[in-house]
Amino acid sequence: MTRITYPQVERSVAVIGGGPAGLMAAEVVSAAGRPVILYERMGTPGRKLLMAGRGGLNLTHSEPLEPFLRRYGAASAWLRPILEAFPPQALVAWAEGLGQPTFVGSSGRVFPRALKASPLLRAWLARLAARDVRLRTRHDWRGWSAAGALVFRVDGQEVEVARPAATVLALGGASWPRLGSTGDWTAILGQCGVAVTPLGPANCGVDVAWSPAFRGRFAGQPLKPAAFSFAGRTIRGEAVVTGYGLEGGAVYALSAALREAIAETGGAVLEIDLSPDLPADRLIAKLDRPSRGQSRSTFLRKAISLSPVAINLLREAHGGGLADDPAGLARQIKAVPVALTGLQPLERAISTAGGVALAAVDDGLGLRNVPDVFVAGEMLDWEAPTGGYLLQATLAAGVAAATAELARLDLTA
Repeated sequence: MTRITYPQVERSVAVIGGGPAGLMAAEVVSAAGRPVILYERMGTPGRKLLMAGRGGLNLTHSEPLEPFLRRYGAASAWLRPILEAFPPQALVAWAEGLGQPTFVGSSGRVFPRALKASPLLRAWLARLAARDVRLRTRHDWRGWSAAGALVFRVDGQEVEVARPAATVLALGGASWPRLGSTGDWTAILGQCGVAVTPLGPANCGVDVAWSPAFRGRFAGQPLKPAAFSFAGRTIRGEAVVTGYGLEGGAVYALSAALREAIAETGGAVLEIDLSPDLPADRLIAKLDRPSRGQSRSTFLRKAISLSPVAINLLREAHGGGLADDPAGLARQIKAVPVALTGLQPLERAISTAGGVALAAVDDGLGLRNVPDVFVAGEMLDWEAPTGGYLLQATLAAGVAAATAELARLDLTA
């Protein structure tokens, strides 16, 4: 390949990746008066943000900080200072500062009133342009040259950029690769001695070997109300039956534990309570009534409001052998075993598990093995359920990396 070289703006900071974390890092650095060059693999930045906006753009969640932090599981202690420095209230203020008023939904989730990402992204990019953030699209980062310069592939050519004052990597995970996050950075960083936990699917659907009759009749139908349990944890919510299995927020919230179990044993059993509003004794009492000649399906629908998809899931899971006594039937309804055979692949997942090991970065998200390089967003080894937690931590990590970078640059100025 032909190698060409770009001149570098003096004292500039390179941000590689035009997703939420990279855009936020560019915002923080440019607000401090530092020149920023933002490199993006795709033709336009923010593509995954726009995809998220199709469902309303859940910015964050309004619950108190302590339960909020617990949503991040094993990474919660590590993320605490990052989220305390840029909490949900700060994210809301930032969005409203871009002219995007927000509201809190009935579930506590926070959304822009526009219920889409495009107005926020347009305002954000306009503000960055006004601060003279230079955007270079279709730049595929390939690592560093022997002299420490950044190297990109552009239109089949290698483009070398003189080493910037500092670099923020915000390259995302590997879910939805067609939007630009392919995860190929793992090999580049691995060659530099950076520990990377293998990438895997998070917030993804699960595979179930439905019978053809059940799949054909009920694929696409919601399963609610319901409670989903695995490994001692129960999530109240809903799921959707699909041709391959189940998907939806309640399933996504359990995906980390399910992923580990399936990787270890090749399968897992998810228990579903189809009548979560009724304790066992009340459920038994409702089932202990004369059926008056009704079919079992009609009786269950009228007595305890089970939907057709729930009734047929009950039959599917128990092989059609439903108990005749109220107590036995109640136990079956409260713990429907659904055998999972696998997870949907990473490219179909909402987000990515794994990434740069937390021990590989310092308190400011700087790489310990690569000087003057910081990491932000989904590249790092944390995961969270949907509901605003993903975007909140992604943006907060962008703030943290940029803030630490500025502090280091001030010390070396």
